[in-house]
Amino acid sequence: MKILPELHYTTDHEWISGEGKIGITDFAQDQLGDVVYLDFAVAVGDEVNKGDTLGTVESVKTVSDIYAPVAGTVKALNEGIADSPESVNSDPYGGGWMFQLDVSDAGALSALMSPEDYKKHIGE
Repeated sequence: MKILPELHYTTDHEWISGEGKIGITDFAQDQLGDVVYLDFAVAVGDEVNKGDTLGTVESVKTVSDIYAPVAGTVKALNEGIADSPESVNSDPYGGGWMFQLDVSDAGALSALMSPEDYKKHIGE
């Protein structure tokens, strides 16, 4: 499993970058199987709290909610992945990002799991 050292992770298998980009982890996409559809529950400009549902990802196996790892304002949606949801599987940390937040409190990122903690969380 690929876990990038510069990202912060949640117990629900989301990642967030220092720039506020959010996606699901390599572990999550592997568990989901082939991603076939993404639904955004938020729009640019929406304010979200930690734990709010940002959208859903549907795979051949299941539908899973994507949660806000921190509070902030939605800055961007990766609408291009709606036409190519398979990019979540092929490039979860690059082209497969889903949302970008203007993070309300940058210190909130440090409260999330480090790469080492996330490795332990998934049993690696």
